[in-house]
Amino acid sequence: MRYMLSWNERSQGSPMEYENAQKRILELFTRWEAPEGFSIELFVIRVGDWGGYMLLDCDDPLAVHKFCSMLPAFEFEARPVVPVMDAVRVELEAMAFRDNLKAS
Repeated sequence: MRYMLSWNERSQGSPMEYENAQKRILELFTRWEAPEGFSIELFVIRVGDWGGYMLLDCDDPLAVHKFCSMLPAFEFEARPVVPVMDAVRVELEAMAFRDNLKAS
């Protein structure tokens, strides 16, 4: 399953608390290793912001949850995603099903 993760930094408090949180985040992340089956396809940071996006492929939703739980200074949103052409195909199938019901 593919997931699009997005994150934003949680409110911390004082400027010093933000600096300490940033140091801790970088310390944790530089030591983190992606588990087997956790394939990162895209990993980007929003320019001028404290957040970003990760497109990953992972069959274990608990591995995704564990990653998000590792960095409590961020609010994560994990959304399952599918390729557009796959979505279009099933939407056309659903429309055909509905249209077939009208004829009955």
